[in-house]
Amino acid sequence: QLKLVESGGGLVQPGGSLRLSCVASGRTFTRYIMGWFRQAPGKERGFVAATTRSGDITYYADSVKGRFTISRDNARNTVYLQMDSLKPEDTAVYYCAAGIRGLYYNIVEGYDYWGQGTQVTVSS
Repeated sequence: QLKLVESGGGLVQPGGSLRLSCVASGRTFTRYIMGWFRQAPGKERGFVAATTRSGDITYYADSVKGRFTISRDNARNTVYLQMDSLKPEDTAVYYCAAGIRGLYYNIVEGYDYWGQGTQVTVSS
């Protein structure tokens, strides 16, 4: 079983920045592609960003491209999401996810393990 624990959420003003972290434990971290998803109230969980096992390739939803950066530190079993130029519409619970198959990086079904989520609120 792979355990994922997110941190770094909070309240930030529009235009501000936050960095989310997700620490993995229990299995070999480098076996998994890693992704970030988010879910706003009344909406389905949606793809934000993902990275390959080595971290050399990254993918982003169009809505965050150019503002968010995903990265991973395999020595620390950690994946990050740097969020800049935040907008009120970025408000959501953000979830870290790990997928062993690595086939479908941008859908919920492509992942096998999930964290508990961390709240990000963008408001003045």
